[in-house]
Amino acid sequence: MLEIRNLNFSYDETTPKTDLNDINLHIKKGEVILLCGESGCGKTTVTRLINGLIPDFYGGSVEGQVLINSIPVNENPIYETAKIVGSVFQNPRSQFFNVDTNSELVFGCENMGLPVEEIQKRLHDVVSTFNIHHLLNKSIFKLSGGEKQKIACASVSASKPQILVLDEPSSNLDSASTWDLRKLISIWKNAGNTVIIAEHRLYFLNDLIDRLIYMKNGQIHMELDKDNLISMDNKSFSQLGLRPFSLEELSKNKAALSKKPDCRNNSITLTNFKYSYGNTLAIDIKHLQVPQNEIIAIIGENGAGKSTFARCLCGLERKCKGQLKKEGKVLRNKDRLKLSYMVMQDVNHQIFTESVEDEILLSMDESSPKIEEKIEKILKDLDLLHLKEAHPMALSGGQKQRVAIGSAIASGKEIIIFDEPTSGLDLKHMKKVANNIKNLQKKGITLFIISHDLELILECCSHVLHFENGKVIDNYILDNIGEEKLKKFFINPFKDFNISLNP
Repeated sequence: MLEIRNLNFSYDETTPKTDLNDINLHIKKGEVILLCGESGCGKTTVTRLINGLIPDFYGGSVEGQVLINSIPVNENPIYETAKIVGSVFQNPRSQFFNVDTNSELVFGCENMGLPVEEIQKRLHDVVSTFNIHHLLNKSIFKLSGGEKQKIACASVSASKPQILVLDEPSSNLDSASTWDLRKLISIWKNAGNTVIIAEHRLYFLNDLIDRLIYMKNGQIHMELDKDNLISMDNKSFSQLGLRPFSLEELSKNKAALSKKPDCRNNSITLTNFKYSYGNTLAIDIKHLQVPQNEIIAIIGENGAGKSTFARCLCGLERKCKGQLKKEGKVLRNKDRLKLSYMVMQDVNHQIFTESVEDEILLSMDESSPKIEEKIEKILKDLDLLHLKEAHPMALSGGQKQRVAIGSAIASGKEIIIFDEPTSGLDLKHMKKVANNIKNLQKKGITLFIISHDLELILECCSHVLHFENGKVIDNYILDNIGEEKLKKFFINPFKDFNISLNP
């Protein structure tokens, strides 16, 4: 059904073998294929060749062929390819064409010229399949990152393509939404669709995958079938630089938990902390006390209020009411803005310069001594030194994420908030980010980490705030008891998965 023959590709038209080298791949109808490997290994580039974005939207030098049903993709108009191949991008916002959810869900169907009755039927079907009734008739701009991802997946599914290409589909999803995504992939599989997934998170796919394609430096380094995958343990995946296939085996990095945090004298205290979107109360915290100089995970389902809380915490939301005290001193919005730095969930919003090096410099005091050495160390620690002259917007999603993290490290602020800092990151770079976060904590910085990444939280966090409907429903230290609470939240949605995978 899908064949890639002797393919070489480079985004630089003068050098044909920079980004992909000698790619040969045959994918049968109905297969679920996982593309994995470190950030920048070529996964996203392969997906762009399959869905026709290369060469129609991304230029470069192409040698070889990509064929779907024996027809070369580059010889087919992209609107014809789009009828066969549906895509969900790493950043779903980049593929939206409407401002409301209902219009977005039926956009593809309308473009295909389907009858109104059929469009309404498909809308009803995807809403039921995705369990997104609560997202109907909403503004796209008011959705959380995970909710946007759900709308993107449902919109593509409504068009009923033969092949579905998903680029980091779980990167912004909470555990329950990842469970929904898993169910959807199984439904596509049972319906005989071909599904190609570029992913770093592996655990939710462990018995859905027919083949794993492991990429390295723009080449297919290894192929593993289902039998091979079943025989491998987490250590085997780690040796390949891949994330685990099972969350059950994970445990807390006890080195990240120093002593029991003391909130009495060295704390951040919130009282009657509230924020509303119009008449809807989004944050409602009567009293909350968290320790300073700790790494505090903020968890909860998509739409629970985590990102809104973060913006209020660092002073970005001027209409936030209530009081925040640090070491007994009340901090107003402008005080919090001076003390805080936030790495946003969509890092494209905070990339401003024309080189990675300048992006780091932008956050620094240029009069500080040995500034070039400091920049070089930050870039080296985040595996970005070789990209220091590159334009940030030309980088992969994971590389951009690390640039934004580098800017936060360079800022020297007392409170740093990371909103999904490891979305789109492989195992190696997730651990680099965790180590940098731990190093910041050693310098006396208080860190808040909004995350759906259990591995990151266990690697570096010492404290957990659990949000639900804008309220903190749990606040605990990540000791042995806390670890069990945390794993229950992340793993339980996967316990009862019992859908037949036979078409």
